[in-house]
Amino acid sequence: MLYYGRTEALRMLRNRRYLIFVVVFPVVLYLINANIYGDQVDESGVSYSVGLMVSMAAYGALASSMMSSAVPWATERQSGWLRQLQITPLPNWAIIVTKLVAAMVLVLPSLLLVSLVAIVQQGVSLPPGRWALLLITLWLGTVPFVALGLAIGSVLSADAAQPAAMLCMFALALAGGLWFPPEILGATMKTIAGLTPSFHYAALGWSVVGGHGLPMTDLLVLAGWALGLGGVAVYLYRRATVRA
Repeated sequence: MLYYGRTEALRMLRNRRYLIFVVVFPVVLYLINANIYGDQVDESGVSYSVGLMVSMAAYGALASSMMSSAVPWATERQSGWLRQLQITPLPNWAIIVTKLVAAMVLVLPSLLLVSLVAIVQQGVSLPPGRWALLLITLWLGTVPFVALGLAIGSVLSADAAQPAAMLCMFALALAGGLWFPPEILGATMKTIAGLTPSFHYAALGWSVVGGHGLPMTDLLVLAGWALGLGGVAVYLYRRATVRA
């Protein structure tokens, strides 16, 4: 199981699309916007460079969790690798858990790199406890997005899974307010944002850097999305397994 997880992680780290869209893109967006608006302060008193750090780290984590689950899962299913795994001593639950853990490990480079750039280039400073809570929250909060990626990979071919995952990734980032506040798009967009897991995911990070802890509402909504999408992913995986 550990060897399988290590193999999954190394395979994605060699993927150029993963490195560009998941690691490089959030850092570039952060540098551009932070150097333009970094000195501004929002209504809660948090520097824009800090809030933007959370947004870009959340976007990178969201993108990583989906790109490292949907496309590889669809490729394995289509190529017959999933059938090969099923005849190994690994039980089905171990295959799913390994894929989940491998995808979550691949979330870390984006989270850590955006945070490091924010510290070095913008001088962002938080108490150690707040840094730890922020990174752990953004890391564990990717579970529903990994589940969504696995669901996509269970029903679509490898060629279709990639654009579908990217479309969902960009839609969640846009609707969730990760690129810019949903308020500027109007009341309708703000209402839509409140229904997305990405908004509540980022809201947890924004609350932590503001020194307000973890809001229970955002935690419950994100947990609900994790359970719902997790159930869908398991169902679709079982259906794909039977068909395979």
